[in-house]
Formats: sequence, structure tokens, C-alpha cells
Amino acid sequence: MFRLAHISDVHLGPLPDVSYRDLASKRVLGYVNWQRNRRRHMHDAVIDAIVADIKAQNPDHLAITGDLVNLALDGEIEMAKHWLETLGPPHDVSVVPGNHDAYVPGAFDKVCRSWAAWMSGDGVNTPVDRNAFPYLRVRGNIALIGVSTARATAPFMANGFFMEGQAARLGKILESTAKQGLFRAIMIHHPPLRGAVSQHKRLFGIARFHKIVRRHGAELVLHGHSHLPSLFQIGLRGAKIPVVGVAAAGQAPGGNHPAAQYNLFDIDGEKGNWRIHLTRRGLTGPSIPPSDLQSLELGVEPGEAMVAS
Repeated sequence: MFRLAHISDVHLGPLPDVSYRDLASKRVLGYVNWQRNRRRHMHDAVIDAIVADIKAQNPDHLAITGDLVNLALDGEIEMAKHWLETLGPPHDVSVVPGNHDAYVPGAFDKVCRSWAAWMSGDGVNTPVDRNAFPYLRVRGNIALIGVSTARATAPFMANGFFMEGQAARLGKILESTAKQGLFRAIMIHHPPLRGAVSQHKRLFGIARFHKIVRRHGAELVLHGHSHLPSLFQIGLRGAKIPVVGVAAAGQAPGGNHPAAQYNLFDIDGEKGNWRIHLTRRGLTGPSIPPSDLQSLELGVEPGEAMVAS
């Protein structure tokens, strides 16, 4: 059995010192939002509690589906790198970037350089850049496939993009890992689902993503961005692929979104007979440690969607 933990939307704080030059961009809007909202509801103590509980569950691997930072300031990117180092060796932690990690032009390239050890495929020694995605890591009989939808966008926009080049590369990875009989888990920040988030936050290229996974198959898709614990399915009848979201890892209780949670997947079996058990663990109160919130075998009826309370 392989145990895979999944968190997203960490939004590490507090913000480092911000200069007027830093705010001469879209960042000024994010800074105001941080001061008015996020800093009251996104807490490092919450993240620490979630991480401690994850480590207590002894997972084989940790997947982080983006938004480690807030404004993609240089100090934030460096702080996130140090935080990643506390989670375990890069071999055991995989990251894909989110829209906040590519908040302004140039930020994505800095993230790729700083977090390369956690965002590169097995045996890849070339620099990590936009063309390095998707990347592939194989752990046991599990193929972890990291897709990037992150790109700097205009003010008030938080869209993601899944374009033709990455789609073609993803198809090749899915095909080759299928031939090896591996369980294929795709990590992506923006939910590849229509209606999952508002229009200004949605993914461009949803149909393209569906086309690729329907053609080549996959066993699991993990995403963040919505800050909601969700479960949907995509694919053709008889070959439905679970698409699983998660609450923001830094969300304190009492906000408009569910308090911090993480997903724990116990994966067993073999090609054609995979078994996936999902346990959601998270906070229910300010001083209550994480506990089980939901436990289920993945694989619901076609068309059915399930959302954790």
C-alpha cells in the first residue's frame, strides 16, 4: 500500500517587508486583500498543526498543489523554500505552482529556480522552467505527474492555463506510465472542472485536459485553488477518474471557507484493480487538533459529486 498526503493553498505568512516599488503592480491589490482578509484567516500555527498531523500519519509522499505564497515577493519565495525543507527531502515532497506563486511577471521563473528540487522529474538535471511541466516522478508503483497552470494574470484575475504544448507532453507521460502498469496521479492547481470556481478564477483549457485524460487515462487528479474539500469525476462511463480538491492548508476556523484540512489516500492494488481510500483530516475548532472528517472508498456513481462537510 502507498500512502499519499495532499495539501494545497498554504499561503505562508506573514508577509515580509514590502516596498513601494514592490506594490507598483498587481501586488497592491493582493496586499490590500492580505491586510483586510487573509492575514486574519491564514495562520502559520494552523499550517504547523496540519503538517505535524501529516507527519504523524507517516505518508510515503506529500503532494502540494500550489499557492505556497501570497504576492510572490522575493522574500516569500525564499521563505517558502525554507518551509519546504522542513517537510522532508525533496524526493518525498512534490510541488506544482499556483496562481499566487506566479502573481506578477517574472515570479514564475524565480519560483522555478528556488523550488526546483521539489518540482523536477526523476533524473532530470536541466533547469526547471515552463517547458519542464508536466514532470514525472515514480515512487513504487505510483506515477506522480506535476502539471503547471500558473501564469501571471491581470488585476482581479486568477485564471490558470493548460495549453497545447503541455497537453501533448502530458499525453505522452500518461501513455508511457500506463504501459508500465503504474497508478497515475496528476497534480494540478486549478480545478479542471467547469463551475468549480468563479469565471475570473477558472482554468482555460478544461476541454483540452479532459480530452487528454479520456484518451490516455489516469487514476486520480488532485487540485487546489477553490479552498474547498470536493470530489467529482471526469471521463467516460466505466472509466471515471476521481478529481479531488482540498481546503486551504492555512485556513483558520471561523472564516468563510472550511478550516484547514488535508487529504490522505491509501492506494493499493494493481493495474485494472486499483483501490483508493480517501480520509480527510482537518480542524474543527481553534484549539482542537486535526481529526478524521470523512472516510470513503473512491469511485462514486457516474455524474454524482460529493462535497465534504
